[in-house]
Amino acid sequence: MNTLARSQSFGALIGVAVMLAVFTAIDFSGWWTRATIANVIHFAAILGFLAMGQALVIMTREIDLSVGSVYGLTGVAFITLTPDLGVTGAVIVALLIALAVGFLQGIAVVKGQLPSMIVTLGGLFTARGIIYVWTGGSVHNFSEDARADWMTRLLGGELFGIEAAILWLLVIGVVLNLMLWATPFGNRLLATGGSEDSAESRGVLTDRVKIITFMLCSVLAGFAGILTLADRPQTHVTLGELLELEAIAAAVIGGCLLTGGRGSLIGAVLGGFIVTSFRYELIALGAPSSWFITFVGIVLIVAVIFNQKLARRLGHSV
Repeated sequence: MNTLARSQSFGALIGVAVMLAVFTAIDFSGWWTRATIANVIHFAAILGFLAMGQALVIMTREIDLSVGSVYGLTGVAFITLTPDLGVTGAVIVALLIALAVGFLQGIAVVKGQLPSMIVTLGGLFTARGIIYVWTGGSVHNFSEDARADWMTRLLGGELFGIEAAILWLLVIGVVLNLMLWATPFGNRLLATGGSEDSAESRGVLTDRVKIITFMLCSVLAGFAGILTLADRPQTHVTLGELLELEAIAAAVIGGCLLTGGRGSLIGAVLGGFIVTSFRYELIALGAPSSWFITFVGIVLIVAVIFNQKLARRLGHSV
């Protein structure tokens, strides 16, 4: 039990348990249905990609407010470029766009010595503006040939009876966890967030680490956008709006300290499950949409306080 309490995803595990107990008590028949669980898990998997990327950035003591717009921009690029490049070509180019956004933002933060909040806020508005200009405010759809393409089915269909988004989350989640906890880069990433000056004194190229982390965050957000549209191939100019807030909330609920150096990718995914589940339960109960934003704000504050107290209890600096 002591080992579990020391886990960085401990708070998220408690949150999932409490949430399921509450939902079961107030809406058992509405919550425990196959359709509800399937939808919640699907969209929690999509949010999980953004939450993992956000968690990596937060671990370096930075933040990325642009992920919702990058999610939308990459999705729009994917669906818009498909007629000219084919599905596979559109996937590659769309991910390169996401990679470029992350790279440029990372460069601006570390070389320009600018606050990541300001840089990525600018990225949020810039990417959203590009979406409006690119689409002309119109809705785009896939052709029948594009829907039947093997790449579309690989990204948006089912594999072995399981939705592709869930399987992709499992695979990429395992890879990222191995990178974070079993490679020199993961150690450098955590060291950068824990104490940048100390990391630099030990030869860690902290600027490079941060740039790579911003690139990973943008690519994960972009890949989530592609998965969404491969499954539901219709785009719109508001695609991904406010997802950055949900991703930050999920990462913090999952155990990330905003002061950097500590976090959990598994916890971030669990945090995404909590956020998505609460949205669906509010919809099922007929609550106003504003309640969800209120919930995200309250839970974010509570999670920050809980994580800081837990970190102090375990002897970590905050």
